[in-house]
Amino acid sequence: MAIYRFKVTFEDYEDVYREIDMQSKSTFLDLHEVIHSTTAYEIDRSSSFYVSNDQWKKGTEIAHQPSDRKKASQVLEMADVRLSKFIDDPHQKFYYVYNFDRPYDFHVELVKILKEEDGKEYPSVFKNIGQAPKNIAAANFPVADDLDDDEEDFVPENAEEYGVDEEEDFDNFDDDEDEKGEESEGGSKSFGDDY
Repeated sequence: MAIYRFKVTFEDYEDVYREIDMQSKSTFLDLHEVIHSTTAYEIDRSSSFYVSNDQWKKGTEIAHQPSDRKKASQVLEMADVRLSKFIDDPHQKFYYVYNFDRPYDFHVELVKILKEEDGKEYPSVFKNIGQAPKNIAAANFPVADDLDDDEEDFVPENAEEYGVDEEEDFDNFDDDEDEKGEESEGGSKSFGDDY
């Protein structure tokens, strides 16, 4: 049986990746579960694989815990679809979105097709590089609203608070202008004198 080796990379953290060996008869749900066995994220989150081209454009969707709207449009479900069904290219790509509430995006690329090794258990993690970023959704703390952030960022305007005296600042500005004016009168001919 063929073994697919996938490189799974966080879209925003390219130095964090996994290489995972999967049997061709495995389902997309199996791949979903193995990815998250290496990230410690919760497996039971609404997620989707999308069959992709070389530019990571999303094509056919294969969903886990699809919404009612997606079910009505007869989206494919991860548990029902084998990986081999969508491997048309030796470098097949899948765009993967984990947890639509607080999404992480992944690039999943087939990097090798191998022969099954006797006595080896699959799926197996071939490489585990870098630590997965902390999953915000898994933490039990409230997330601030946008309004809260705006209130915290507001600082009343008080120039003296920053050590600036506005009057002194404007006095210096006027002095500079006077000096420039004197230079143009005495030293070089000003533009206005030509007319």
